[in-house]
Amino acid sequence: MAQVISRFSPAFDEALLNDASVAFGVFDGVHEGHRFIIGEAVNSAREEGLASAVITFDIDPDEVFRPGELKKLMTNEARLAKLAELDVDTVVVLPFSREFAAQSPDDFLESCFGAGAPRHIHIGSDFHFGSKASGSVADLRRWGDERGMEVHSHELLAEGGMPVSATRIRGLLGQGKVAESNELLGRPYTLEGIVRAGRGEGTDFGFATANLEIDPLMKAIGDGVYAAYAVVDGERFKAAVNVGVPATFAERSTANIEVHILDFARDIYGQPVQVEFIEWLRPMRPFDSTEELIATVKGNIQWVRDNL
Repeated sequence: MAQVISRFSPAFDEALLNDASVAFGVFDGVHEGHRFIIGEAVNSAREEGLASAVITFDIDPDEVFRPGELKKLMTNEARLAKLAELDVDTVVVLPFSREFAAQSPDDFLESCFGAGAPRHIHIGSDFHFGSKASGSVADLRRWGDERGMEVHSHELLAEGGMPVSATRIRGLLGQGKVAESNELLGRPYTLEGIVRAGRGEGTDFGFATANLEIDPLMKAIGDGVYAAYAVVDGERFKAAVNVGVPATFAERSTANIEVHILDFARDIYGQPVQVEFIEWLRPMRPFDSTEELIATVKGNIQWVRDNL
């Protein structure tokens, strides 16, 4: 497990990045494309006997500049934890702010690296930095040449003839194409929420649900019914999941994710539940009768039981 440390912490050693091999980026989702770039940084480190590091931000810059438009693939805490699981020595976290971003490109780089400079830096070809994102790969290369730093600019990894990117994954999730998005992520798309009291109809109908209220910022996945796994206290259970407010109960519902955990009867109010999305089953829709709703939901549950 890699050490995670803030670049501006008093405990940070300036020598940590000097002559290291680093990958620099936001890395929301820590998807296959991100892991390719980070893997290239690790390869450079191994070839020359250097330390390896990931440099990232404590928040996604788009949380500052596009808060109403952004759909995040992971919380910042989960992103840093996932980066720390990779085969690097250190994850260096840069506290992000408007003031930090407003620096000239050269001042921005001086803030990031201090007195030293890495031996190698691996980035995506679309890497931009500094005031109004005016710093380019060419600017980084010029700055690096003056300090003996080699810049490795990588084209985005492609799958299915298209680049693997967080934007592409968000688009797939928004359409409910969770199986495709999971291939690009390299793992199931996951959300976590605290179980809250719900309407109670599910229990009456024979399929009680754990009701989660998810911050809209974190809800990249589109409305619909999904086959999933629910993780409770480290245990993984099959689950059928509604994403979005059911049309039949729109006037009485606050939860935007309802999780029916198969063969589960514990009281978990107030506890966190992780949901790993596996397959899209159907769109959300209103029902003409309670009987039709119950039959459809039971059919969804049976599909999960038989196929996961």
